[in-house]
Amino acid sequence: MLNIVVLVSGGGTNLQALIDAEQAGQIPGGKISCVIASKPGVYALERAAKAGIPSRVVERKAYPDRKSYSQAILEALNEEKADLVILAGFMVILDEMVPKAYPNRILNVHPALIPSFCGPGFYGLKVHEAALAAGVKLTGATVHFVSEVCDGGPIILQGAVPVRNDDTPETLQKRVMEEVEWKLLPKAAALFCAGKIKVENGIARVEEE
Repeated sequence: MLNIVVLVSGGGTNLQALIDAEQAGQIPGGKISCVIASKPGVYALERAAKAGIPSRVVERKAYPDRKSYSQAILEALNEEKADLVILAGFMVILDEMVPKAYPNRILNVHPALIPSFCGPGFYGLKVHEAALAAGVKLTGATVHFVSEVCDGGPIILQGAVPVRNDDTPETLQKRVMEEVEWKLLPKAAALFCAGKIKVENGIARVEEE
């Protein structure tokens, strides 16, 4: 059974999707062993408590820069004996020391079809604003491994939704989350725990069910 450590910064809707999937037996090879938040008092911590999952806070404000904060996160991950790390609405960009210590063992979900609308500055509603401004007819979400390049690690799973004429960034965000993010993130975790993702030459190959 692999230890899954989930990093959060806010409400924790993606965390809830992971908790629900685990409780439904959909991640048979792993268990969420710890939730780490970047600030105290966020609702994601309540979700963890309700599910009986241990949690801890490594507060971003308590550290002077990204490097010292990343070092603290790395120490926490090591202490929790993380086999898989999942960024679920974690709004801090970590120093490259973290993905280097956990190569192809950190999952992130990005609310666009990478390589579109990704990289530094593309987060939250900004991603959906950019998609609408570009007039794309399809958008979606991507689950990928985290590398030293922002949103640049190997792509594991992608899913698409249509963009409607009357969409706002908020309605588009909701559709992408509900129809893609909440389904793909638990699925990617299950595939990882089952040993069904292999990375070769920077490309993730997923064994079909």
